[in-house]
Amino acid sequence: MEKLIITPKTKIFDLLEAYPQLEETLISSAPEFRKLKNPLLRKTIARITNIGQAAVIGKLSVEALVNRLREQVGQGTIEQLDGTGTRYTTECPGWFRSEAVVSTVDIREMLNRGEQPVHEVLAGVKKLGKNEILEIIAPFVPAPLLDKTLSLGHKHWLEKKAEGEYRVYITR
Repeated sequence: MEKLIITPKTKIFDLLEAYPQLEETLISSAPEFRKLKNPLLRKTIARITNIGQAAVIGKLSVEALVNRLREQVGQGTIEQLDGTGTRYTTECPGWFRSEAVVSTVDIREMLNRGEQPVHEVLAGVKKLGKNEILEIIAPFVPAPLLDKTLSLGHKHWLEKKAEGEYRVYITR
């Protein structure tokens, strides 16, 4: 059976079903997570709460919590996700021009509030005219978002600006 890949969107219940040993890692990460010991809460809240939301509840960095859990099961950190043969463009492409950036979506706050930025980003992409570019600011490589835009046929460029700051430029 293929093991669960840990991302910010992984449900806590699924995480603990696939990797029961991570319960102690979660509980030691934030006092709030001790509630996972309660079987009723584990069956209810853990089924609808993902790691990103849990990090917000525990006042933790989403990226740090995901990376800690990934490292415990040998998956490597989120930064390493884009080095596994996924087709993310990390070299500045010929179509990129800074003056063509017409809109910016900073998804960091959305993620910290446990919100899904996909719809806002896709709405921004739909508004793009010919040769216009949407800029996304993210705290980590937004792999699910990149995968979604790639599946829709959009071009992108992923640039790491600093530790914890990535820029993604998308054009139609």
